[in-house]
This record gives sequence, structure tokens and C-alpha cells, in this order.
Amino acid sequence: MNLHTQRRQIAGPAGELECAIDAPAEGQVLRGTVVICHPNPTQGGTLDNKVVQTLARAFVQLGYRAVRFNFRGIGRSQGAWDEGRGEVDDALAVIAALREPGLPLALAGFSFGGYVASQAALRLPADAPAERLALVGPATSRFDTAAVPADTLVIHGEVDDVVPLQAVLDWARPQSLPVTVVPGVGHFFHGQLPLLKNIVLRSWHPA
Repeated sequence: MNLHTQRRQIAGPAGELECAIDAPAEGQVLRGTVVICHPNPTQGGTLDNKVVQTLARAFVQLGYRAVRFNFRGIGRSQGAWDEGRGEVDDALAVIAALREPGLPLALAGFSFGGYVASQAALRLPADAPAERLALVGPATSRFDTAAVPADTLVIHGEVDDVVPLQAVLDWARPQSLPVTVVPGVGHFFHGQLPLLKNIVLRSWHPA
């Protein structure tokens, strides 16, 4: 993401996982760690996806250490696509390895990554849950996205042509979960990444 991005390999359930870590500015109080999950790897999703990088920049500005990672079989991550099951295990391995002891953990995800983040949150230890989730364009029409806590930040484009807005509303409705809808915006927020970042900055109120 920038010259100060740290690249690390960590042990994962199917081999090593490639991680990219960005820290807040020197002297800024560290607020916690956020682990950000990227979109579907079978459709070109990687940790360098523009929406994922935008989420990382927003959280770094908020004072979080932002951790992006490649799912198994992508980039320098070992293993092979597991249709979403093993990818949740990958996220949990990254969380276990890189969360900051004693500080809050946030989870974020874009598209397929939103599904992964929702499922990973369910499997965290009861005494060490995520403080909050941020899901952008969650792939509710394609994967079994879990129910999420009431304070989850959900952002979706009005004219998303990959995950229809209606599918996200149908998922959110039984949970009475608000969805921030961005008018005229598609799945990848082309031309609207600064707006996406600002929505996160304005809307993020940690527990």
C-alpha cells in the first residue's frame, strides 16, 4: 500500500499465508488491529484490491494496525481454493497470529471477504470477540453470510451488479440491521473510493 507496508508470511492451515501490515503514524496511539478479508480469489480478488486497500487506509487513519492477507493459493499464500470453507480458517489463523494482545480486534471484508469476516467472527473465542465488523458489498447472494452483531457497519452500492442490493437487504432485514446505501455506485466503488473511506471514518464508533 505504501513504502512502510510490512510483508510477512505466517503459518496457516494449508501452508504459509502472505500478509501485508500497515501501522498508524509514529506517535499515534494504537487503537487495535483490524483484519481485512479480500474478495473472491477465483475472480481475481487479492489483498491489493482497491476496496481492501481503501479500508486499510481508513482504519490506519482511525489508529488501527491494518492487516490484509491473501487467501490460500493466492500470491505467496500456499494451498488451493476451498470454496469458502478453508478461507474462513485462513482468516482465523491470521487473527490468531497477528491480533494485538490486550487491544481490540476489528474485522472487515469486501464481497466474498464480507462472508469470510462474518463467519470468522462467529468462531472467535467468547472471551476474545471482535469489537465490531465492517462489511462492504458483502456477498450475501453467493455465500452463506452469517448473521452479525447489531453494530456492524454494512456499506453497499445502489447499483451493485455483482451482489444485488436486494440480496443484502433480504439478509439484513431479519436482523433489523441498517445498511448504508451509496447512490449510483456499483460493486467496486469505481470513482467513489474516497467517499467509501469517508463513510468508514464517519461511521466507525468502536465499542
